[in-house]
Amino acid sequence: MPVNDVVGVILAGGLARRMGGGDKTLIKLHGRPILSWIIECVAPQVSRLILNANGEFARFEPFGLPIVADSVPDFAGPLAGILAALEWTATNAPGTRWVASFAGDAPFIPHDIVARFEQAQIAAKAALVCAASGGRTNPVCGLWRVDLAGDLRHALIEDDLHKIDAWTARYPLTVVEFPAQPVDPFFNVNTPEDAAAAERIAVQHPDA
Repeated sequence: MPVNDVVGVILAGGLARRMGGGDKTLIKLHGRPILSWIIECVAPQVSRLILNANGEFARFEPFGLPIVADSVPDFAGPLAGILAALEWTATNAPGTRWVASFAGDAPFIPHDIVARFEQAQIAAKAALVCAASGGRTNPVCGLWRVDLAGDLRHALIEDDLHKIDAWTARYPLTVVEFPAQPVDPFFNVNTPEDAAAAERIAVQHPDA
């Protein structure tokens, strides 16, 4: 699976309730927004990179990414962002078979995550791939078949299904385990305390 067969999406469409609202992707980490950290890491791993976000797009325009809003209403969670990315890819990158998703609040994503996903998908002949670390799955970071967009739309709207694990359980799924030490690559910033911890990690592990 060559890199030109994968579109990447950074999922930043949530409400950040535990942070008191706002955009977790714009929190400064070691002087730069978390979103900048993620773009720098994942852009070289995919053919095209888009951002899933809701509300006013102007706040994200300086980052230079195509911005794609949820195509289902009411902030339906990460699956809605994945659906938006699958549908965008089908329209704007015809022939591309896969979308790789990345959490918009996880600044330490591995630099080889897409290659690891590709290898696992081929070995297992899986329809979906998700990441894990420390024995815990991180399904927001995954690899998704574009031709499942219609199934996902039906699940969200007709079945009222919003949990990623509940949807992925319907398909052949393989999980890729990443080491959680010295830094958990899927550490995500949900609270002000998490933001402070991420700052410490960034200082102590500059290559994370």
